[in-house]
Formats: sequence, structure tokens, C-alpha cells
Amino acid sequence: MHKYKTDFAATRVKFHLPDGVIYLDGNSLGPLPIAAIGQTAKMMHDEWGDMLIRAWNQAGWMDQPSRIGSRIARLIGAEKDSVVIGDTLSIKVYQALAAALKLKPNRKVILSDNGNFPSDLYMAQGLIDTLAQGHILKAPNPETVEAALDESVAVLMLTEVDYRTSRMHDMQKLTARAQDLGIVTIWDLAHSAGAIPVNLAKCNADFAVGCTYKYLNGGPGAPAFIYVSPRHQEIALPTLSGWLGHAAPFNFETAYRPGKGVERLRVGTPPVIAMRILETALDIWDDVDINDVRQKSIDLTQLFITEIEKSCPDLTLASPRNPSQRGSHVSFQHANAYPVMQALISQGVIGDFRAPDLLRFSFTPLFTCENDVISAVRILQAILTSRGWDHPKFRQLARVT
Repeated sequence: MHKYKTDFAATRVKFHLPDGVIYLDGNSLGPLPIAAIGQTAKMMHDEWGDMLIRAWNQAGWMDQPSRIGSRIARLIGAEKDSVVIGDTLSIKVYQALAAALKLKPNRKVILSDNGNFPSDLYMAQGLIDTLAQGHILKAPNPETVEAALDESVAVLMLTEVDYRTSRMHDMQKLTARAQDLGIVTIWDLAHSAGAIPVNLAKCNADFAVGCTYKYLNGGPGAPAFIYVSPRHQEIALPTLSGWLGHAAPFNFETAYRPGKGVERLRVGTPPVIAMRILETALDIWDDVDINDVRQKSIDLTQLFITEIEKSCPDLTLASPRNPSQRGSHVSFQHANAYPVMQALISQGVIGDFRAPDLLRFSFTPLFTCENDVISAVRILQAILTSRGWDHPKFRQLARVT
């Protein structure tokens, strides 16, 4: 195996990983950073408890969105003062898309792909209906996106890593091609931030968004981030013109004036407790090299694919075989993927299911090791060989799959 500069044994012990569990679902929800328990309790007692409303100033609550945004910027190759935190990913998609469309008022096509996360497409459809200006959404197959680029397209909106198959778009190539045609680009980094090296500045991206509860381990419902290229910050106009995106929110003016730079993309009151958890999670990244993360991810996913294909012939690889074209998760097809995954979870191996037939496994180097991979494959092999999945209790669909 590759030798890394990052001490992944040291990062692993910083997470609460239950005994008897192999956790391969960090691309849906990262595990709890142990330090977050004490740090959040301390914040609640010392700041919320003792400072009360004074904490907005004394504890720096109002500055949290920008302060955390700057820490995330380092992980996604973003320029100084170009990232801010707050709200949900869907809200940030809506903001970015609305601002991007205003930059191209004479074009009516939003181009995405049918592998994009459905919420991104739903937000686009909702914005189209709200604007009622004749915009249309096109979502071809991912591999045909480049061929669909032309001068009718206003915005190219893509998720860099496909949430189902882990197939990666070439951000730099597609951004350059789109911009040659006068198209504004939006990149969803939900399965990229903290998983693969990203360099928004080098790629000359226009906008980007992402969540923090997956590979950044910010916890369930952790706030999302938005990136706006410095060249757009003073002209980008958010459709959601919220109080904290105002140039002077405490002047309480009745008319909206956009704030300076990326601050105008703030909307409402920041979720202070959730942000403190996220800040603590980001502390782990201070001693981590994202290139090491990428290399170990490749090593783990390659090992998993090799072992699965040796021992589980009923499974068919649905992710790209070439690791350079794949993110940090691997998906396999099986006709009974849902009950297979439920049986696997019952044996302490937690992955997830994506309709209609995908078993999805995430390999998160901060806490996943080679022994996890080997053990998970052996348990999966036993379930498939014995048909241990073929039981009514494993076919009962839960609300969250």
C-alpha cells in the first residue's frame, strides 16, 4: 500500500466509531468527531448560557459563516473571502442558479445531467416556474454533457461526483469549454469536498456549492457552503435577499441593499450550535493532506473492487473501473440490492442503497482502513452465498434507504 504523510491512524481515533460496526456510509453522513461533544457542550454553557445574546459579538457568532467558509476554502482551492456557510445545500443551489441566470439574461437553457442529485434538478425546476421567463432544464446522460454545450445555454450546473455511480466529471475541461461558449458554471461539490482534491480557482469556476455533513463530518443537517468567484461577487444578485445578506442588517432598512462580496449570499440567522460542531470537525483537517486522502481512497476502493470481484460474482460494478474517473465511493448492482444491504447492515457493515439496484459503499480515509475493507467483503460474501438477505424483514422499505 501507498505510504502517506498523513497519520490516518491518528485521525481514526478522533471519531466515535461504535464497536462491532464497519462504517462505509460517510458519503451520506460522516461519523461524530469525539471532540465535538465537549466543545459543543462548552459553547452552549459558556456562550449561550453565560453570555446570552452578548455572544453574537463576544463569542464571534456573527462571523462564523465567513470564518468557517475560509477554512473550507482551503479544502476546495478557493480564493480568499470567496466562501460563506449557511442554510441548506438546496437553498445554496437555488441562490447560485438564480444569480448565474441573471448574468445571462438573454439565454434560457439550464444544462445539467440525469445523474445529478434530484434536489438540484428540483430546485432548478422550481426556479424556472417562479421566474416564468421561458427557461428550460435539459438533463442528458452525463457522458453527453459536453456535446450538449452550445450558445443557447445560460448555465451549466453539474455535481462533480455522481452520487450513484461515483463517476467524475472533468471540472477543468468542462468549465473551460462552457466558458468559451459564454456559459456560467455551477459545481455541486457534495461528494467532492473532503474526498478529492478540488481547485476552484485553478479551474476558473464561477459558482460552487456543497454540504458539510458528508466527508467534512459536520453532523446531520450541518449547513452548506457557497462559493462565488471574486470576479462575480459585486455583480451577483441573490434571489433570496435575506436580512443577513444586507449591506447593513442592523440599520433595519426597508429596502434591500446587497452586502459586500460573498457576504450577500447569506440569508438568515446562522445555526450557531451546528456551526460549532462543524468547526470542531474541521480541526481534524488541520493535519491532513487532501492528496493523501485521495491516494488512500484510491487504494481502499481498488482493494474493495478486487476483493468483491474475486468473492462475490453476483455483483456487477456500476462505478468507473479507472480510479481517476471515480470519487470516493463504489457502487455495485444486484437485483435484490435493498434486502442485501439491510442484511449487511444487520451484520454491522453500514453502507446504503440507491434505487433501483445499487449497493453503495463509501471509503473515507480519515477513519476507514484496509481491515475494514477485507472484513466487509467477507461478511458480504457470506450473506450472498447463504442468501441470508432473502427474508421478509430485509425487504421492508424504511423511510430512509
